[in-house]
Amino acid sequence: MIQELTLFPDIVADAPETEGVKYAGSKLKLLPNILHLAKKTDSHTILDGFTGTTRVAQAFAKRGYRVLANDRAAWSEVFGTCYLLNKKNSGDYHDMIAHLNAVAPVDGWFTEHYGGLPNGGCAAQADGLKKPWQVKNTRKLDGIRDEIDRMGLDPVDKAVAITSLILALDQVDSTLGHFVSYLQDWSPRSYNDLVLRVPAVFTTAEQHSVFQGDIFETLPSIGADLAYFDPPYGSSNEKMPPSRVRYTSYYHLWTTICLHDKPQLFGKAKRRADTSDTVAGSVFEEFRRRPSGRFIAVEAIQRLLQGANARWIILSYSSGGRATAAELNEVIAESGKVIEFQEIDYKKNVMAGMKWTNNWIRDAEEPHREFLFLIEKK
Repeated sequence: MIQELTLFPDIVADAPETEGVKYAGSKLKLLPNILHLAKKTDSHTILDGFTGTTRVAQAFAKRGYRVLANDRAAWSEVFGTCYLLNKKNSGDYHDMIAHLNAVAPVDGWFTEHYGGLPNGGCAAQADGLKKPWQVKNTRKLDGIRDEIDRMGLDPVDKAVAITSLILALDQVDSTLGHFVSYLQDWSPRSYNDLVLRVPAVFTTAEQHSVFQGDIFETLPSIGADLAYFDPPYGSSNEKMPPSRVRYTSYYHLWTTICLHDKPQLFGKAKRRADTSDTVAGSVFEEFRRRPSGRFIAVEAIQRLLQGANARWIILSYSSGGRATAAELNEVIAESGKVIEFQEIDYKKNVMAGMKWTNNWIRDAEEPHREFLFLIEKK
């Protein structure tokens, strides 16, 4: 069993600048800790298995690693293509972004479903539904997204254009950072005009790769020195099924903007039909147990660690996840040994000096905490 926390006198003091949207699973604050653990190894190639908005992948790339980024989400592949596969300077995109900013507004599909009028400050509309954006900005969204498809851009240029659009929309939304519910009253930022800017693209000497797929389908074909895994955690709350935290649900609108497929919608938030509870979700968010009593999510972590074709693994986990410390100890021990362990207390914004015990402390007074394990595989 892991007994106590290392004090990390040589922890990386800072991290490279990265870019992304508001995201429930963001590891922005953990980047120094993650980079510190990676530096403990002799790794050159890193697999980011659940790359999300690619902030961790961006940081690894800027630190000189070769990055293999994977995620199931279509919008994650777009971000990865924009930041990791780009070979141009930011100035090379100025004309493209200026052209898109000049596109005339259109009353289109996005405006029909997601645009709302100010209504004296209330976001609820005549149909009784709240909307994520004001109509002046969804009209710009409709015009710009149609124009991106008409321009015949190559894959990287198109990813840069769509990323620019998503970043701009993230600055004028009326949400709490996801798209399963919207604010009752318009947020102050929603009154601002949608204006695109060139994403903070960069170039490196390495040849990075971007994959879109289920991690268990990706792992057999990828080898890396180090694998960084930040799987979705689900919830430790027995009364909260995974439908409340599924990332496919949270960010369904980014998927629709990337695919531009005008999908069938349902519910008050007008989610994509393919994000419904019956068809969407991740095994890592699964709340049920096997007949043996073991959580399905814990078995998924075990399969993940054993399937990684890498000498080193950094596993990120949350105090809100299904797995207990004892269960994580067990599945980690089956795959390798922990070289270093970090516990980050978000409330205090410092690493806690607590011991690693057999049970998470789930008291309501306890802050949300993140745990990082540097594992050397057997």
